[in-house]
Amino acid sequence: MSIAEPASNLAEYSVSELSGALKRTVEEAFDHVRVRGEISGYRGPHSSGHAYFSLKDDRARLEAVIWRTAFAKLAFKPEEGLEVIATGKLTTFPGSSKYQIVIEQIEPAGAGALMALLNERRLRLEAEGLFAPERKQLLPYMPRVIGVVTSPTGAVIRDIHHRIADRFPVHLLVWPVRVQGETSAAEVAAGIAGFNALDGSNGMPRPDVIIVARGGGSLEDLWGFNDEAVVRAAAASDIPLISAVGHETDWSLLDHVADIRAPTPTGAAEMAVPVRADLLATLAALHARHGNAVSRRLAENRRHVFAAARALPTPDMLLALPRRRLDEAATAIRRCLAMAVGEKRRAYGDVGSRLSPGSLDALLREKRADLRHADSQAAHAFEGLVSRRRQRFERLQSDLRPHVIAARSQNARHRLDGLAARFEQAFATRQDRRRQALSAATRVAASLDPRKILQRGYAIIRGADDVPITRAEGLQPGMAFAVEFFGDERRAALAVDGAPGDFAAAPKPRRAARVRAVAEGQGKLF
Repeated sequence: MSIAEPASNLAEYSVSELSGALKRTVEEAFDHVRVRGEISGYRGPHSSGHAYFSLKDDRARLEAVIWRTAFAKLAFKPEEGLEVIATGKLTTFPGSSKYQIVIEQIEPAGAGALMALLNERRLRLEAEGLFAPERKQLLPYMPRVIGVVTSPTGAVIRDIHHRIADRFPVHLLVWPVRVQGETSAAEVAAGIAGFNALDGSNGMPRPDVIIVARGGGSLEDLWGFNDEAVVRAAAASDIPLISAVGHETDWSLLDHVADIRAPTPTGAAEMAVPVRADLLATLAALHARHGNAVSRRLAENRRHVFAAARALPTPDMLLALPRRRLDEAATAIRRCLAMAVGEKRRAYGDVGSRLSPGSLDALLREKRADLRHADSQAAHAFEGLVSRRRQRFERLQSDLRPHVIAARSQNARHRLDGLAARFEQAFATRQDRRRQALSAATRVAASLDPRKILQRGYAIIRGADDVPITRAEGLQPGMAFAVEFFGDERRAALAVDGAPGDFAAAPKPRRAARVRAVAEGQGKLF
């Protein structure tokens, strides 16, 4: 007989109902909170765009999440180890019974944190070489187009425009950006990259120098110019860049990476262009000096020419010696010509005497005799060649008779049949030998197969990198190893009671030991 349980008037909740009630209670009680803590476990935004990390202090830890839409609006991005003040609401996650804060806004915990973040970022970028002096470019002396990245409605652009107009009017291009706020860093970086992307093909000229300018302000106001995207855009600029952010006492990371830093926006305008009036005065002075120098040089050269002319001899004196040499050469050439004509006449007489009709007839008779002799020799040689070729042809004709060819073919066929039989016999013998050798090798390999040994009850212990352990000294306390049985393998870790070195130094195998399995579902081995 069963005893009935006493009735209870307590309401019963399902797990989902209780989790939902807790979620509503937490969200209503902590709808808007500010939490100060250190960022921990931050690895950047997830592929979905959301960011997950924790806020912690010396005694507690709070899970945190920033949704993608809120992450895009943050002025300061989370960084590992940074102490921040986060604003948001608490909520729960029923799937794992955890509570977390959904952050809507985040800011560093005071100016000290900003300076620490700024110094850490400066050291990291400096280690990459972005601030190296050899990366700096020289400013053009007389730029034709100046690009200005600044706010189009502030006093900075008016000061730059008036200063350049007073000193040296040039073409100004303004890339309008916000110089303060959440999107200021991205807009300034886009402005620098946009000026570098111009090539003049669409009617928009490419600047010769870029000025990034802003008025003075606090560290928070100038924080956009400490953004890493702005620094990297300035470092990648092919156009020389002047940083004119804040007053002379204000410094930003853009000042370190820029090719030159101006104390004020007005000073940047003075660095970008020279003074036109000074250039005109300098040009007039140089023109006057050049005219005087040319006049003095011409007068000096004229004096040198007159002095050289007085030292030169007269034309008659210069031509006297060549004229005498010409006369002597004319007299000598007449004598030489007469002697040459006489020698040629004597040589012609000697040749003419040898060319008489009688000598020519004798020469012709001699050549005709040589020709008849050569003709007879050629005819005799041709007859001998024809006779030898006829005898060779007759020998070949006797060898090409049908019965001779048939006899040779029959002999060759007999030899070929004998060679084929010998080849088949040798091939069969070689196959038998190879088959016997393969069978012997297979038997040897089967006898050496370690799995046969494992089948008889043995096991193989392997350490790191699957290296077999053959001695007890190879096992150390806490060492992970694998035991291979027949058809299976298990991984384990060795734990020895007593000092860590007792296992390797134990002389007797009776010392107690425990083996803790680390594989899934593996129990104790011993």
